[in-house]
Amino acid sequence: MKLKKLLNIIFGRLFIFGLAILVQVAWLLLSLYSLGDASIVVNIFLTLLSLLVVIYIINGRSKPEVKLAWVVPILALPILGGALFLISGGKGPKRKLARVIEAQHSRFAPALPDSEAQLRQLGDPDLAGQSRYLARKDFPLYANTQSDYYALGDDGFPVLMAELEKAEKFIFMEYFIIQPGQMWDSILDVLVRKAKQGVDVRVLYDDVGSVGKVPYHYWKKLEAKGIQAATFNPFIPFYSTVMNNRDHRKITVIDGNVAFTGGINFADEYINAVERFGHWKDNIIRLTGDGVFGLTLLFLEQWNAVRGGGDDPEQFRPSVRVDGDGFVQPYGDTPLDDEYLGENVYLNIINQARDYVYFMTPYLIIDTEIQTALCLAAKRGVDVRIITPGIPDKKMVWDLTRSYYPELLMAGVRIYEYTPGFLHSKICVCDDKLAVVGTINLDYRSLYLHFENACLFFGGKIVGQVKDDFLETQGKSGRIRAADVERRTRTRTLIHDIYYAILRLIAPLL
Repeated sequence: MKLKKLLNIIFGRLFIFGLAILVQVAWLLLSLYSLGDASIVVNIFLTLLSLLVVIYIINGRSKPEVKLAWVVPILALPILGGALFLISGGKGPKRKLARVIEAQHSRFAPALPDSEAQLRQLGDPDLAGQSRYLARKDFPLYANTQSDYYALGDDGFPVLMAELEKAEKFIFMEYFIIQPGQMWDSILDVLVRKAKQGVDVRVLYDDVGSVGKVPYHYWKKLEAKGIQAATFNPFIPFYSTVMNNRDHRKITVIDGNVAFTGGINFADEYINAVERFGHWKDNIIRLTGDGVFGLTLLFLEQWNAVRGGGDDPEQFRPSVRVDGDGFVQPYGDTPLDDEYLGENVYLNIINQARDYVYFMTPYLIIDTEIQTALCLAAKRGVDVRIITPGIPDKKMVWDLTRSYYPELLMAGVRIYEYTPGFLHSKICVCDDKLAVVGTINLDYRSLYLHFENACLFFGGKIVGQVKDDFLETQGKSGRIRAADVERRTRTRTLIHDIYYAILRLIAPLL
């Protein structure tokens, strides 16, 4: 078993990716060494290349923090810096991918309902303004939707399975991670049976998210079982080292009438069938009714971009009508434009908060704008609270998360760490009026590099359920106080200080 695991690592694509980078760097160094006198000319050329790359980065669309994270290492290593940037593929999405997805988004625009009638019903001008921002980005507001919140994947998974068994027309699934085990095997069994019954079953998974978890070309195995399947933005070692712009969305749509989203992927730790980093805290939500169409369109946009299809969205509209007790606005974020939509939604909420704003996030790696907004909200008397994991899944990222504590605590933000284990939920709730549940972490990758999705809820029982979940989770978490941070800081060595400084610098690249 150990030998098999070792072989899987050695022949896995992540190992090959790392080897590819090392080979290319070694080749550059060897080439410079073997050139002899000509190496001076090559050094000048590479240094000029680095300078041009720096100019390109500075004039690019990225956030200042992202630019700085690249510019400093390139200037520190002027001979290899620019070449390494080009080898890594930079941070921009593939142009072909951008054109195709944007074309799909434009094609679906005529199918979107008008939000004006629902906007008038919101009443509160702040809420209407928040909703109108998303509506203008082609993400309408829906009424007539029932929303159910499950605070743990353990609780939501049986509901998901029950709804899958009811499928009669189609099942659409789009996930960052798929990993064989109790959870995925149970789902796959249903999908195979439904496909044999004539149900249109489609599965889209992210290639890097699932690397090392499913075999290469796993989609072919799914196709052999009668399931339409595709992998998003395939990662090919030695050919393409671009690992950014991943599909981090989590969407299931069943017959157009029921949809699920939230933080959970399809792996056993998400339902605590296995233990990884203590107890795994996550959530899942179920939508029934008109709001499902928003998630259906998000899936079809991505699916057709990958598979080249031309589905007519009209055939996937909800066929049942339900009475909801609030409003829901499903939305997606993309790295293909200049609009940091996921971040802007959070910023609008923080800036308009009057009484409280609460966040759960597995990673707290924020830019100056969000940090300033959180601090200003706390300073003007808003009760700002954040819960992060007590047990990390990535030690370096956890260290980076904790490096943001001092400034936030000094401003009056209350921070807690989930003592039982790893917290993977991504939620925000504010003033008993609105809540956000979805896939968007408070980190650079979610906010700027990945395809993400979430639902913004106005009123209704789900806002109270999200708040209750936060407070219950807070009760299981340890509060971090300024004195605790000061104590850790005093015991740090110069090496630790340098380590944390470098982490903050390269935060946008992690």
